[in-house]
Amino acid sequence: MAELGSKGVTAGKIASNVQKKLTRAQEKVLQKLGKADETKDEQFEQCVQNFNKQLSEGTRLQKDLRTYLASVKAMHEASKKLTECLQEVYEPDWPGRDDTNKIAENNDLLWTDFHQKLVDQALLTMDTYLGQFPDIKSRIAKRGRKLVDYDSARHHFEALQTAKKKDETKIAKAEEELVKAQKVFEEMNVDLQEELPSLWNSRVGFYVNTFQSIAGLEENFHKEMSKLNQNLHDVLLGLDKQYSGNAFPVKAQPRKKTKLFARLRKKMSSDSTPAKANKSPSPPPDGSPITSPEAKTVNHELEASTLEAPGASIPKSPSQPAEAARAGAEAAGSEAAAGAEASKTEADSGSSSLPAVVVETFPATVNGTVEGGASSERADMPPGFLFKVQAMHDYTATDTDELQLKAGDVVLVIPFENPEEQDEGWLMGVKESDWIQHKELDQCRGVFPENFTERVQ
Repeated sequence: MAELGSKGVTAGKIASNVQKKLTRAQEKVLQKLGKADETKDEQFEQCVQNFNKQLSEGTRLQKDLRTYLASVKAMHEASKKLTECLQEVYEPDWPGRDDTNKIAENNDLLWTDFHQKLVDQALLTMDTYLGQFPDIKSRIAKRGRKLVDYDSARHHFEALQTAKKKDETKIAKAEEELVKAQKVFEEMNVDLQEELPSLWNSRVGFYVNTFQSIAGLEENFHKEMSKLNQNLHDVLLGLDKQYSGNAFPVKAQPRKKTKLFARLRKKMSSDSTPAKANKSPSPPPDGSPITSPEAKTVNHELEASTLEAPGASIPKSPSQPAEAARAGAEAAGSEAAAGAEASKTEADSGSSSLPAVVVETFPATVNGTVEGGASSERADMPPGFLFKVQAMHDYTATDTDELQLKAGDVVLVIPFENPEEQDEGWLMGVKESDWIQHKELDQCRGVFPENFTERVQ
């Protein structure tokens, strides 16, 4: 009998629940169609929106925190493997063997402690924070259902009151159901109205505590790890001093072997015929000094110079063949001579009083840009000079267009004439000693690996 009674109660509850679902569904349809009014609470709806936003942000933070912890664990494993490799290759008779073992042990402990504290102070707190959301979410949903029940009971009571044929018994029963539905709804509504704003405001303190904990743990971890790394550095420095004669060889980056100078020499040989100097113009009738625009620039760098007499020489250019320099000098000398002769003729005839010497000044040019005079800080540098580097290691040239370097050599870096011919990791330059001695680029310049040098100026 008890079993049947139990089954009867269960069946009754099921039937009651089914009836409630049907009534709620009917009420929602009427509300959507506008045939029944719906109780609205804008303040509560705003609280629900904040709750959903807070839940979404917390869920994302929890996911990212778990990803972060997984990364810390992966880094722990990678660091452990790396230190184990060092222990294996570190031979027993090398100095600092025991120190490296201790450092590896402390490294492992430090990673383990860091991960565990992140779990305790961040992840578990995160889980506790999010643990309160499911219950509140369920209560919000239940409140929504009780609100529909209240509206349905209210509409049913109002319909019985406005009916033409009133049934007092039904009206009294409907009123009783309305009071009951209103009481259940208001109890849940009041509790949530208090909890939701409080939960929303708690997010600030939670975020502050969480990220402060993570930041503090990271700061301490990196401080301790920095000490271990410094200890390891000191141990390896001691090993390096004992075996300083077995230095690790530095290798240059591979080149494409463009044969740069082979092409340059071929081009120079085809253009070896010196250009003829233009004839000097006739002296002006007024006897003014002759200034030849062709003589100001000879397509290469010139030191500041003064032609004080016919036939004065022009400094030799380091960036052009000697033939071109001689041709420029002959042209400049011819013009100077012509000017001097014209001045002399005018003086003899008494037509004007002119100095016997025509003075012409040639400003230095680098890549077409006029530089200062002989006092310029780069006057003694090769054309296009960029900066200085010093060789840190010996380098043996493997091709005719490469520089042979010894540790300590200073190289003056200059640009490639064709930037497309520059290989990655290689520079063009001339040894400072060669430049000071010869002032020639054609036979002294060459390419060299950048990683064998360091910049000094």
